[in-house]
Amino acid sequence: MKKSLLLGLLYGSLMSVSSSALSASMPFAIAIHGGAGTIEKSKFTPAQEQAYRDKLAQAVEAGYKVLEQGGESLDAVTAAIEVLEQSPYFNAGRGAVYTYDGSHELDASIMDGRNRQAGAVSGIKHIESPIKLARLVMEKSVHVMLSGQGAEEFAKEQGISLVENNIFDTKHRYEALLKAKEKLEASKNTNKDYQAAHKALPANYKMGTVGAVALDKQGNLAAGTSTGGMTAKRFGRIGDAPVIGAGTFAENASCAVSATGHGEYFIRYNVASDICARVKYQGKTIAQAGDEVINGVLKPIGGTGGVIIVDTKGNISLPFNTTGMYRASKSNTQATYVGIFSDE
Repeated sequence: MKKSLLLGLLYGSLMSVSSSALSASMPFAIAIHGGAGTIEKSKFTPAQEQAYRDKLAQAVEAGYKVLEQGGESLDAVTAAIEVLEQSPYFNAGRGAVYTYDGSHELDASIMDGRNRQAGAVSGIKHIESPIKLARLVMEKSVHVMLSGQGAEEFAKEQGISLVENNIFDTKHRYEALLKAKEKLEASKNTNKDYQAAHKALPANYKMGTVGAVALDKQGNLAAGTSTGGMTAKRFGRIGDAPVIGAGTFAENASCAVSATGHGEYFIRYNVASDICARVKYQGKTIAQAGDEVINGVLKPIGGTGGVIIVDTKGNISLPFNTTGMYRASKSNTQATYVGIFSDE
């Protein structure tokens, strides 16, 4: 065998080993949430609490498996969120809350940190996995956000079958709707004003989302968020979950964020992109930036909720200003963590 050929084979072998070693040493991480709010341990039976923890663990492990095998952060985010969308425990997909009229309107968004490409859907009623459709909007359309009937027409063009809206029905969400409407009517009779009546609803009727953020071995970030919105919402209300910059944001130059909380505040204060901007332009850590926005900006004005954040080094932060947030995380340097309450 010629010397040049031997050298070529040796060089190729060394490069392959070097590339594999580098890939193995690159950080990768994922974090998920299933909503924040007034989540109190006393309201759970041991079996109920364990069921929530098991589902959170299942979702984060589904995403982590993608990353561990060298898959993309977008695929990890999608895989994790789809697990949560299929669970009746969380306000997204099969566990979506009811609108005032007794149906379900779903929202979702996803963002690619490599190029800030994004896709979002809002007000959809017949799509089993909103996050899957949001990703198709990002990858297969020239638009960022599609809504309602138009989004569902696009879904059919992409080969997604429509489902009956009642597949999202759950007993506990329907009971929550009835209680919310009772409170709304009682308050409305007093105030003669729907807006005032809706503001009087307890915070838990105004929030509930699922989301995921991830960093893959290639150093790319992604974020996604999916929700059923606000209990007893009317007039086609849309919250922060499908709004890029408010409920979802990702760019490789800073971090990836998915939010959960009272969406009107998260929209007005552009929460997700504000956190990343503080990291990018002020040199803050994600822990500092997240705390500043969630506890320093939102909390004083009544903005309740939380976020999950991951940066390009695989650091994870999960700040919230409520009594609890369903959450889980895992990285190549951190074992699986699952939390619900504020003291864990």
